[in-house]
Amino acid sequence: MKFSLRPWLLICLLLTLWLEPLLAQNAPPADLDAYVARVLKTFEVPGLSLAIVKDGKVVMAKGYGVRKLGEPALADENTLFGIGSNTKAFTSAALATLIDEGKISWDDPVYERLPGFQMYDPYVSHEMTIRDLLTHRSGMGLGEGDLLFWPHTTFTRAEIIYRLRFMKPASSFRSRFAYDNLLYMTAGQIIPAVTGKSWEDYVREKILRPLGMNTTKMSNADFKPGDDYAWPHSRVDGRLQFIEFVNLDNAGPAGSINSSAAEMAKWVLLQLNHGKIPGREDRIFSERQSHEMWSAQTTLPAGERQGPLSALSSKFAAYALGWGLRDYHGRKMVGHTGGVSGFVSRVMLVPEENLGVVILTNAEQGGAFDSILFHILDSYFGLAPTDWIAAYKKEDEQTEKEAAEVMKTQEAGRAADSKPSLALEKYAGVYTDPWYGPVTIRMESSKLVFTLDHTPKAIADVQHWQYDTFQAHWRDRTIEDAFLTFTLRPDGSIDHFTMKAVSPLADFSFDYQDLYLTPKKEGTSARN
Repeated sequence: MKFSLRPWLLICLLLTLWLEPLLAQNAPPADLDAYVARVLKTFEVPGLSLAIVKDGKVVMAKGYGVRKLGEPALADENTLFGIGSNTKAFTSAALATLIDEGKISWDDPVYERLPGFQMYDPYVSHEMTIRDLLTHRSGMGLGEGDLLFWPHTTFTRAEIIYRLRFMKPASSFRSRFAYDNLLYMTAGQIIPAVTGKSWEDYVREKILRPLGMNTTKMSNADFKPGDDYAWPHSRVDGRLQFIEFVNLDNAGPAGSINSSAAEMAKWVLLQLNHGKIPGREDRIFSERQSHEMWSAQTTLPAGERQGPLSALSSKFAAYALGWGLRDYHGRKMVGHTGGVSGFVSRVMLVPEENLGVVILTNAEQGGAFDSILFHILDSYFGLAPTDWIAAYKKEDEQTEKEAAEVMKTQEAGRAADSKPSLALEKYAGVYTDPWYGPVTIRMESSKLVFTLDHTPKAIADVQHWQYDTFQAHWRDRTIEDAFLTFTLRPDGSIDHFTMKAVSPLADFSFDYQDLYLTPKKEGTSARN
């Protein structure tokens, strides 16, 4: 009997047509390489690395561009980037392992785990829990106290946490969201208090090694010659250039990890697998703690977005435990961004789609990673394509235009012909802030020079702006310039001075506005 192939060919064709949409759902966007190339050019990003995981597998891990401007070494999936505040989820997960072991709970009072812990308000000192440390609702202002570690300072982690007691709250306890870093540093210090192991060693032992994240570094000080790592880049006085690494060891649990797309993909797979290591029976943290870390703790404003990014309007937003929550086209999104000097990053999980995306960059352009992220999500969600590159670029241009107008108005309103109330040398001296400590203004070649005494690179030339306001122009141009405004007593002596960032685009970690600097009294020493 003659055997005919035609029915089988027809069946194969029908199966292919039926499976093609399913296969497409697991594949990255077909135009992703070209899209990323356009992102690099549009946003002037030297290099980036990204990973996509779907349904328990890494479907893409790849690098683009270069590790360092002017050098040929290419970024790849194993290139290390600073992940900044994406470190916070590692700190939460480390604490979750201690909760699983019954050694702590999320709602333990902090003072019980860290003897001597103290906030400005005694009530808050007594009531603050480990959960509160992770949810940005302490009452502190946005970024308050970040100058204790940013730019790099001589303070130790313990010294920074001690200074929390001198920081006045900006709102009442648990009343509103205000992003902070110092309390994540405090949360990290619970680990050595309970285990006797440093935060760094504990995270390596309990998370990195079990996941095989063997090249991930807890500090950029751990880089060795020949390591595959990207250099930080920043726009300095209008020109993109590579800059020196900023050491963040004293802020470790809030943002010091350096990792690659390939190894962050393992972290994302663990998260989507609710704490169970893929392909193995052992867990890093329980499914119960996984859900807890993804549960809303502090509500955030949600609503309509205007302008080119109106499609990103959300119906809900919240902060969980090391993760931000929001919706996008009916899906719950669990993610975080990270930013340190010269690097920004994005991690996003879509649990109901079993999808995760990691984007690491060596420049300070959030529009770059978000335009890639939403291009990928739209593809997996089956949405009509949006030109996110154009949308984010337009928003960036609008923001820069508005900032330029503020600066122009500021300059136009300046009383340039006004004079300071005192002779320049009268402004010189040592001043102290309750939480930062000493700063110095000194005469140098008949001009004023200003230093933040625990911040080695914070040296500024001071120029008169108007009346008793001066401008600190930092010699290290990666530091945001600041206004110094002096208030005099009736007898003409200086009572205090305050500070404010010159540019409306200054990163919130330059929290100059939280300083209140008074002259050091004779016979007393400034707090070290």
